[in-house]
Amino acid sequence: RTELSLKEIMSSGGAEDDIPQAERKTVTDFCYLLDKSKQLFNGLRDLPQYGQKQWQSYFGRTFDVYTKLWKFQQQHRQVLDNRYGLKRWQIGEIASKIGQLYYHYYLRTSETSYLNEAFSFYSAIRQRSYYSQVNKEDRPELVVKKLRYYARFIVVCLLLNKMDVVKDLVKELSDEIEDYTHRFNTEDQVEWNLVLQEVAAFIEADPVMVLNDDNTIVITSNRLSETGAPLLEQGMIVGQLALADALIIGNCNNQVKFSELTIDMFRMLQALEREPMNLASQMNKPGMQESTEKPARRENPHKYLLYKPTFSQLYTFLAASFKELPANSVLLIYLSATGVFPSGRSDSEGPYDFGGVLTNSNRDIINGDAIHKRNQSYKEMHCLHPGDLYPFTRKPLFIIVDSSNSVAYKNFTNLFGQPLVCLLSPTAYPKALQDQSQRGSLFTLFLNNPLMAFLFVSGLSSMRRGLWEKCQDYLRKINRDIAQLLTHSRSIDQSFLQFFGDEFLRLLLTRFIFCSATMRMHKIFRETRNYPESYPQLPRDETVENPHLQKHILELASILDVRNVFLENTLDDY
Repeated sequence: RTELSLKEIMSSGGAEDDIPQAERKTVTDFCYLLDKSKQLFNGLRDLPQYGQKQWQSYFGRTFDVYTKLWKFQQQHRQVLDNRYGLKRWQIGEIASKIGQLYYHYYLRTSETSYLNEAFSFYSAIRQRSYYSQVNKEDRPELVVKKLRYYARFIVVCLLLNKMDVVKDLVKELSDEIEDYTHRFNTEDQVEWNLVLQEVAAFIEADPVMVLNDDNTIVITSNRLSETGAPLLEQGMIVGQLALADALIIGNCNNQVKFSELTIDMFRMLQALEREPMNLASQMNKPGMQESTEKPARRENPHKYLLYKPTFSQLYTFLAASFKELPANSVLLIYLSATGVFPSGRSDSEGPYDFGGVLTNSNRDIINGDAIHKRNQSYKEMHCLHPGDLYPFTRKPLFIIVDSSNSVAYKNFTNLFGQPLVCLLSPTAYPKALQDQSQRGSLFTLFLNNPLMAFLFVSGLSSMRRGLWEKCQDYLRKINRDIAQLLTHSRSIDQSFLQFFGDEFLRLLLTRFIFCSATMRMHKIFRETRNYPESYPQLPRDETVENPHLQKHILELASILDVRNVFLENTLDDY
């Protein structure tokens, strides 16, 4: 809408000449800050999505203006009410934009504390009912602003695991959508109802509920906590590499998603983050670190979240990450995607002969597909082949592939002698478990929340909190033992050890081995394709089929009274 001119604003409050100079200046300053803030906010869309440094100063300027604007309207609320006709929904809009800024700052930096800041601004809007009067105005576009605010607030709450708040917001949003469609008879009703369905499916994606004594659900967090990763002990010789950057790619058909996050992406991004700290104690504002005291802990690795990227988008982000990767650092690529299998038979066994995983096809490449169908000797175009990643193995690379064609990446070659590991999901699950794939992959669940995955394959769907915590303690012991097995192995490939110095990668590797060992002992996982694999291969007898580890898994099963689900005869000595 066109903003009112300053003259119209002022004169609506009475004869223009009657307005004291100071109040006139207040309104002028407010209009200037409001315009400037909108201009800067809209400019954020034009910043490149990749590359970590170009955007920081622009974000800083935008934050400065919004901070001034927020304080200004607080200090001069009376004058702005009388002379400008400031409405509560306009204050809500400013708060909502600040919440969005913090959320985008989190996406750009992977610093989870900014999510708390976004949450506090979004909460204030709800607590102070800034948007409550919107429904009285006959303007559908204002109601849409309110609905979008709800959707954004829900995303932040999901990322902070505030499921109780999410449920309240979904109920409120549902009522708002009903009121909106009833009053305005709009065409976007279907889209908004789809938003509700997506959130509902997202909330219910976890296959196991942990319950308090009063049957309320315990919210478990799967971010890295202080006691999360097994500690390195004396005598463990590991590399000094640190995970600095990660690409999290989701391109599965039919998987539960909300906003632009599939459930697999959502689980993996939390496995690469630490628990949020309270920002207020650490920093005065985004991008401005207090020089006197730096936070004592390491930062989270930077992440790019790519939902259904095309090949060119994926390659652009990959190249940007590769270019900016600091010395002694690791790039992680997580692919959760539908498998693409080779269409023709090939005599050779090169890095483009086994297919790979799906990339999104832009509709404008249809003629390329037509050629493809005529000639079976061409390779699949909308596919990330193992060979596509070869150029990036010039630096340490840690790859996780969760796909029905993950084994294509088993045929990797380490050309440059840099540390390189691929963790590969099973390519098929036993029939009894198959119907779960829409709610996220079992392999990724093991990497994110191994106990929940273990309960699920054991046929359990709920559990008391006390028993859950007892099992978590036992799982920590198992992780410590896996760390010992890995670091004491005589025949393990050095790449595994070079990555083992990083907390996040250490946890992923120990969980991978726990996952693999569990599946190999499970009575219904009987085919080779039901097991995870890796490149380079792990020495089985020292890791995934180690009798000591197998004994631990049976102990865990005994605590849960599900020992009958597992094979006992894999153990020679027990």
